This record gives sequence, structure tokens and C-alpha cells, in this order.
Amino acid sequence: MSEVLTARELGHMSREAVGRGDKEGWLEIFAPDAIVQDPIGPSAFDPSGQGHHGRDAIGKFYDEVIASSEKITFEIISSTLCGDECADVGIIRTWLAGGTHVAIVHCVFTYKSNGQNQLASLRAYWEFDKTELVEASTLEDDAA
Repeated sequence: MSEVLTARELGHMSREAVGRGDKEGWLEIFAPDAIVQDPIGPSAFDPSGQGHHGRDAIGKFYDEVIASSEKITFEIISSTLCGDECADVGIIRTWLAGGTHVAIVHCVFTYKSNGQNQLASLRAYWEFDKTELVEASTLEDDAA
């Protein structure tokens, strides 16, 4: 029997796939009936606030939000694993189209495993009005 991955490991795999720009690899991490809420609640990315349900909707979210960025990096400051769930506190840096500006978001990600090496959910807690927009040239190379 193969080893069951923890929610922490699946979260790491999710961030790695996004960082590589690997849509198919990212989608494979999710269970067919998974939900992504990034951010949780109504937003420009999810006007209904109900989240993106199932791989097709999650793929559409990837195309509309993630793929439109030049680059995305994650800095995880702390991680807490409890049962089949994990909460990671960190910073997302998103290089916007054109690469001249970076959106910096402080957030909490929660990941839930379905126990079958797939994510049942990815939920991100962050606030649009607290997003910091900076010129990319002001960031140090090691922050990338």
C-alpha cells in the first residue's frame, strides 16, 4: 500500500505546481469534487462567494486568476497540521501581467485531504483591501 500524503504535503505540492505554472499538475492534486475558495467569500474572483466546485471550475479559476500572472511565489511562515487538515500562514507574491508590479498578500491557507492523496479543499483567508502593490524592481532577488 502506498503512503498517504498529509494535507501539509498536498498543500506544498499545490504551491509548487502553481509556482511552475503547471495547471494539469495542480488540478491532479484535487479530488474530482474538491472546492477552492481563494479568497473565502464574495470577491472579484468569485462574485457568489460559494467557491469553485469540481476540477472544471477549479481549472477555470486557474485560467482566469493564476495563469494571468507572470509569476507567483509563496513564503510559508508557519504550518500547523491537525488530522487531515493543515493551516499555513504565509505571504503570496504575484507578479502581475507585464512583470512591473507585484501584489503582496498576507494570508492563511487551509488544506483538507480526502485521505486518498488528494485535496478535498483549499481555502485562502486574505483581504483584497490589504493587498500591497509594489514595483517589482523594489523586491530583492531572494524574495522571488
